[in-house]
Amino acid sequence: MENCLFCKIAAKAIPSTIVYEDEDLLAFKDINPAAPVHLLVIPKRHFATLSDCSANEAPLLGKMLALAPRLAEEFGCAVGYEADGTPTGGYKTVINSGPDGGQEVYHLHLHLVGGARPWRGMR
Repeated sequence: MENCLFCKIAAKAIPSTIVYEDEDLLAFKDINPAAPVHLLVIPKRHFATLSDCSANEAPLLGKMLALAPRLAEEFGCAVGYEADGTPTGGYKTVINSGPDGGQEVYHLHLHLVGGARPWRGMR
């Protein structure tokens, strides 16, 4: 999409701090982070919202979601466990869809947000 910010980032026409890239996905640091770790995972192919995806995109959506724990571990916010089995750490994944869902950029993207309860200030 010609005027899509994230399409321009995927095309490397706008600089970003890329933390992961493959043939289908790009992950980069959010320029206005809501937490110590705030990454965005986008498909390189344009979908305005999650609602624009069909069952045909299930493998791509699964790939986006499967990437989240790998990035969470790399950036120090993965779920871990104490010796007694008590969970530690953690992160949040969010996909906002449409104006009432809080979406601001109309290119499907997954937020990976981590740190000490970062979502308290996140809309």
